[in-house]
Amino acid sequence: MTIIAIFNQKGGVGKTTTSLNLAAALARAGRKTLCIDLDPQAQLSEISGIPPCGSEESIFAFFQKNTPLATLLQPTESGIGVIPAHIELAKVDTLFGKGYNIVNKLNAGIHAEGLLAPGDALVIDCCPLIGVLSLNALFACDCLIVPVSADYLSLKGALRVEKALKALEHVLKQRLPRRYLLTRFDTRRRMAWEIVRQLEDRFSGEVCQTRIAENVSLAESPALNKDVFAHAPTSRGAQDYEALLAELLDEGFIE
Repeated sequence: MTIIAIFNQKGGVGKTTTSLNLAAALARAGRKTLCIDLDPQAQLSEISGIPPCGSEESIFAFFQKNTPLATLLQPTESGIGVIPAHIELAKVDTLFGKGYNIVNKLNAGIHAEGLLAPGDALVIDCCPLIGVLSLNALFACDCLIVPVSADYLSLKGALRVEKALKALEHVLKQRLPRRYLLTRFDTRRRMAWEIVRQLEDRFSGEVCQTRIAENVSLAESPALNKDVFAHAPTSRGAQDYEALLAELLDEGFIE
């Protein structure tokens, strides 16, 4: 089994798009795949086609009332089980503090429930802030994907993620495996190639060779509550996410 967190400390970089479409690619490859939406904006929940729900039916209930994760899973048309988010998640830091037990709560819950079997995959869509929610994802995951749209501010967000990960290494007792993924990539823009150069200079060997191109189908599919494979299976966006999964599997980054 593999637990993959998708995180950058900047919004608008393709984090939720990557969570949705990487999960869809895994499901299409025959893997049982689950998603947890840990972003109070609940965009992954919405574009997965899950109707708006109360906080007691969302991942917030796990933090507040110890509601079992398995009972919070909701099916989607793509066959992926999703535990939805709720705006109440924005209160988690204030309500529960940042002690070890709370930041390790998701990790403990996943393993205590036996939520995943060998070969299964879980994708966690993080909120773009370092706090209790993103720390839960980092403590629970086996590996991390940092989407970086081809612009300077997104690169700065990735550098902040790296700094935070280094600070956590003594707690996690490991260097969390990670990959930096270029998104919204336009080969015609000089800035895009400059971001590639800077990423590769800083994170040699941890930058995905697959790049997610700027693509109309990727932009359209959320409005239809579909992943890109359901919306436009022959599109460049679908091809890119299929290639990303193949790269991560070939490297052994995903089990």
